Amino acid sequence: MQLKLVPANSAGTVTTFFLSSQGEGHDEINFEFLGNVSGQPYTIHTNVYTQGKGNKEQQFHLWFDPTAAFHTYTIVWNPHRIVFLVDNSPIRVFNNHESIGIPFPKSQAMKVYCSLWNADEWATQGGRVKTDWALAPFTAYYRNINIDGCAVPSGTSSCKSIGSTNNAKPWQTHELDGKGRNRLRWVQSKHMVYNYCADSKRFPQGFSEECKRSRF
Repeated sequence: MQLKLVPANSAGTVTTFFLSSQGEGHDEINFEFLGNVSGQPYTIHTNVYTQGKGNKEQQFHLWFDPTAAFHTYTIVWNPHRIVFLVDNSPIRVFNNHESIGIPFPKSQAMKVYCSLWNADEWATQGGRVKTDWALAPFTAYYRNINIDGCAVPSGTSSCKSIGSTNNAKPWQTHELDGKGRNRLRWVQSKHMVYNYCADSKRFPQGFSEECKRSRF
């Protein structure tokens, strides 16, 4: 999806692009763009929910102005991992660690959703800065959505007929190469501003087991 975010004072607003199943115990993979006061950076908020449980947040500041032009935001989701990309640069990888008891979203079909909403109770600087409604309307722009996935028209995935990796689509076996891993290290070292795997105040009982594993 290509997005151009709300310009100038966007405090309190959240622009989203995400995948979600429906009903209780939903799965979700999301990009949320948290607005800020003029001159301050947007925060990209990412999270992964499995069976209704999230708490897997990582946040980043962008290395460009996301309000000046369209940029491409991508979610790759396959049975092995979830990769979040910005202009084809990976910013986050969430691997499937079901082997050590970490739930992974793979059993529920998800649809694509987009929204722009008011979340000034938490979105900007922890809710300290509220939406200035004198600046409304707030407008974000979406274009060029490209979906390549497994259709589930009657409860059965169209991908079940793929019997080997030779017949798989590229996204079904997608993983980072050396260049991608280097780019991910750069983004996470220079632009990550929050990582649930480093928040000991929030998780005093200890971090989730996948935090001890490689980020790649």
